[in-house]
Amino acid sequence: MKAHKILLFMALAIALLAGVCVLFPAKGVRIANQNLRFPTLTKILNPQRELDIAAYLARQDSLNAVLDTLQDSMDFFRQQLDSSDTRFWFPNDDDTFFDTLFAQMENTRSSGRTLRIVHYGDSQIEMDRMSDRLRTYMQDHFGGGGPGMVPFATLIPSYSVSTYGSGNLVRQSPFGDSIVVRANGNYGPMVQDFRVEGSAYSSITATTHRNRDARLRQFSRFKLIFCNRPGPLKAVFSDRGSHTSDTMRCEEAGVHAFSWQVDTAVTSLRISVSGAADLYGILVDNGPGVAVDNIPMRGCSGHQFSQINRDQLAEAYRLMDVGLIVLQFGGNSVPYLNNQKSIDAYCKNMGIQIDRLHQCCPHALILFIGPSDMSKRTEEGDLLSYNWLPTVIESLQKTVTAHGAAYWSIYHAMGGQNSMSAWVNQGLGSGDYIHFSQRGADIMGDRLAKAFDNMYHLYLMRKEADNVQ
Repeated sequence: MKAHKILLFMALAIALLAGVCVLFPAKGVRIANQNLRFPTLTKILNPQRELDIAAYLARQDSLNAVLDTLQDSMDFFRQQLDSSDTRFWFPNDDDTFFDTLFAQMENTRSSGRTLRIVHYGDSQIEMDRMSDRLRTYMQDHFGGGGPGMVPFATLIPSYSVSTYGSGNLVRQSPFGDSIVVRANGNYGPMVQDFRVEGSAYSSITATTHRNRDARLRQFSRFKLIFCNRPGPLKAVFSDRGSHTSDTMRCEEAGVHAFSWQVDTAVTSLRISVSGAADLYGILVDNGPGVAVDNIPMRGCSGHQFSQINRDQLAEAYRLMDVGLIVLQFGGNSVPYLNNQKSIDAYCKNMGIQIDRLHQCCPHALILFIGPSDMSKRTEEGDLLSYNWLPTVIESLQKTVTAHGAAYWSIYHAMGGQNSMSAWVNQGLGSGDYIHFSQRGADIMGDRLAKAFDNMYHLYLMRKEADNVQ
């Protein structure tokens, strides 16, 4: 066939398809139980461009590089932070919000203190995702080690520590598969506990994953946080490596802690208990510094904290020495928030949770991390963000700061509207268009750590200016 005939055929085919695009009903054609659709001519001529994640992150990194070289100009630094996609929103726009936390973390080594960051979240943080990158940054700068708080028996595995519990244990929690509604709200700081009636043990072993931070592999400080019931509780701590052991007993009811410390860090431990108590969790740390606890709550919207007994939670937080509480929620609720009334109700309830945590831990700061971009397939076959998601983000930011907490937006940090499909297509998100892949979660964790690093730079600049004066 001659070239001009091939060209003519192609032109006619394109014209025919264009005609179908123009004439095909916008709502499609119903055939049997199927609705057939055809893309519009506008959509074909103006295809949506996918966000290049690598280029986007490179642009953000270049901004951070500029910030690192301009620390002598506090006003300029502050302006650049406010324009960054990884910025924090603060109550009353107070960018000194984290200063008291930074000051405490700087003093942990000299005081011998282990200051805790408790990271609650939905399934986005399972397996220690995001928490591990924040932990690495904090311990790089302020010391510390170990995986942090772990439950007496693990239901969800973690890349960062291996925990196994066995014995006469019953899980009690207001969420998950084994929901146990307790009138007194005795769930503890992990929003779950294990009731022991008789004897049980927990075995904890350091991670063997090669890509995990080396500081996760050694333990030297331990606390078992529990709520004792009438009668004695006995706990035996043992290190399988050096065969040392220690026994502790508690006769009084209420929230208490058994604490142990070893001179030489170990890689495994076992805690055996006998008696009747509600076991809240085990703090597994190494030396003074900062500990970051990863507490995933699969399927939760973040509204469970008001179900916990306030006095018991307050005492547990005091024994843990909590400096910052991080709440990372919203993703499980976004699909159901499809009007302003439902959004307002969700945000109001979240404000109640923040107020409750302020009451239980008045000396700790609270940071809320909002939901990521989330995509769903439209009737036309496109993968687009949920329609009300930007409104949810804005409403949460206003609610959180109005209740005295800081806000950080994964949605903005990943590129904003319709960015999740690009993260999935480039191997950084999962096929449900809701969760990140492990590599994507690592990037998000690093972005959160960098946001803290920027605020720490600003804190140091203020300190230096005060010293000059």
